[in-house]
Amino acid sequence: MKLLIQPQDGAAPVVKGINSARETIEILIFRFDHKEIENALLSAVTRGVRVRALIAHTNRGGEKSLRALELRLLAAGVTVARTAGDLVRYHGKMIIIDQRKLYLLAFNFAYQDMDRSRSFGVVTTDKKSVQEAMRLFDADTQRQPYAAGFKNFIVSPVNARQELSAFIKKAKTELLIYDPSVKDPKVLRLLEERSKAGVSVRLLGSAKRGAGLSARRFARMRLHTRTIVRDHGDVFIGSQSLRSAELDKRREVGIIFRNAPIARALEKVFNEDWEMANVRAEGNDVASLPAEKIAKKVAKAVTKDLPPVVPVVEVIVREVAGNTADVAVNPNKLQDAVEDAVKNAVLEAVREVIDDAQS
Repeated sequence: MKLLIQPQDGAAPVVKGINSARETIEILIFRFDHKEIENALLSAVTRGVRVRALIAHTNRGGEKSLRALELRLLAAGVTVARTAGDLVRYHGKMIIIDQRKLYLLAFNFAYQDMDRSRSFGVVTTDKKSVQEAMRLFDADTQRQPYAAGFKNFIVSPVNARQELSAFIKKAKTELLIYDPSVKDPKVLRLLEERSKAGVSVRLLGSAKRGAGLSARRFARMRLHTRTIVRDHGDVFIGSQSLRSAELDKRREVGIIFRNAPIARALEKVFNEDWEMANVRAEGNDVASLPAEKIAKKVAKAVTKDLPPVVPVVEVIVREVAGNTADVAVNPNKLQDAVEDAVKNAVLEAVREVIDDAQS
């Protein structure tokens, strides 16, 4: 088993793996713009390797590039399929070489992820993991239901909540967590329980307001990994943030394994990143972004794209109050309530967009 650390490893290990293929390559793609990896795939086809690509049906802002990639791969002889549209997002990233070696990655096949982001991946020849990855790939390619067959192979929304919750519950001394956004209420309660039980819980990323976790905003570069190290020996690496959407509504892929040398290597990187990180203001998920720029763009979009507000308000008030003329409503209080509701809705939307942009 081998650990991949980004950005220091770059694309070289992935390209090497593709170049080593002799019979088959299966690749699951969410984002892809890395020409060296694309060229390696095309080269594999020319030497007789059967290459199958399963491409996400959509991602935020990248559909055109995915469709262009699809056409290039098809023209080169790659067998291409698109994921179904039944889930909110297909966000996994993995490669299977010759049905014997699995590259399970938290990063996309993209320059930004490999060259300018903190992320991890793992390469394994564990037969159960490889076989389960093949089962998932075939099921999603054929748009057939997938049922988990190996508990350490983590697939959302099939077994991710159950297995990741169990993984956290079993922590006895320490949990080190990389996660851009920990928001799921049940998971947060589990983390708080572990902390109260004496487990050292440290998070590089962000958590929901009021979670009470020891968290620091990742400061060195872009954070693009979902990784947990438990008790100096057990590891989770995957695409699942500990948010309800990733656990319950999207296709996410990860793996749990026990490997003390890899755990130690991850601990070393985590502690270095922790020391470099700025202590974050609890719950302030957007503090490090250019707030004025975001506010101006949001305001511009709202004023441009929303229909006239007054007719909408009139209709809703009539629906709520009926045709009664003497409704006891304080206009000032109503205005304040509406302003607060709009502000909260916009803020939550901004947070969701930022979280998704880190996918």
